[in-house]
Amino acid sequence: MRVPNDALRRLAATAIVASCLFVSPGARAGSYEDSIQAASNGATRQLEQLLARGIEPDTVDPNGNTLLILAAREGHADTVASLLNFKAQTSVRNPAGDSALMLAALKGHGEVVDRLLKAGAEFNHEGWNPLLYAAFEGRLPIVEQLLARGADVRALAPNQSNALMLAARNGHIEVVRRLLQTDINLDQKNDAGLTADVWAERNGNTNAAELIRAERNRRAGQAARPRS
Repeated sequence: MRVPNDALRRLAATAIVASCLFVSPGARAGSYEDSIQAASNGATRQLEQLLARGIEPDTVDPNGNTLLILAAREGHADTVASLLNFKAQTSVRNPAGDSALMLAALKGHGEVVDRLLKAGAEFNHEGWNPLLYAAFEGRLPIVEQLLARGADVRALAPNQSNALMLAARNGHIEVVRRLLQTDINLDQKNDAGLTADVWAERNGNTNAAELIRAERNRRAGQAARPRS
């Protein structure tokens, strides 16, 4: 589940890798590898010491993941907070197109999501986004967090699916219920021509399909009522 390849994004990621592999004279040999390991393992104090010695907060690993992305993906909230204090950029994405917030949402790390949102991490953008990832995995608390911040329910994944379609397709009934409380498009079709209810039903998720159809009927009835 990844965004399409984007040559410009990959070029930018390569430039970030090249710039962030630099270790300042104040940082000891091996600090680069130590910083990657510390971010991945949530070794916050060790990472803070390395940052203080000159490791760049936006250092990336050989796969193009920043320290912030590594810490967020693994759910290390304290490490994420420390990196944010050292001014790590929240907007950087890896070559697959994933940001720290997107991966935290995908993995269900609510505290990390909260810290990133408070730091101003972007959540409404083209392609895969945090809400779509959270809906796909059925992360209801994170869906709630994102909706409270103003996440756009009209946003579409590259396969033209909205968050409701992804949740319904995977049978995440509580997420479906929550999204039906928004003005999300019930008639959006994916690139295979399937609406949320049809896609859900084809995957054996009949309860989700029934909820969507009931909501479609309710909206139709409401629209047909004469205005006073």
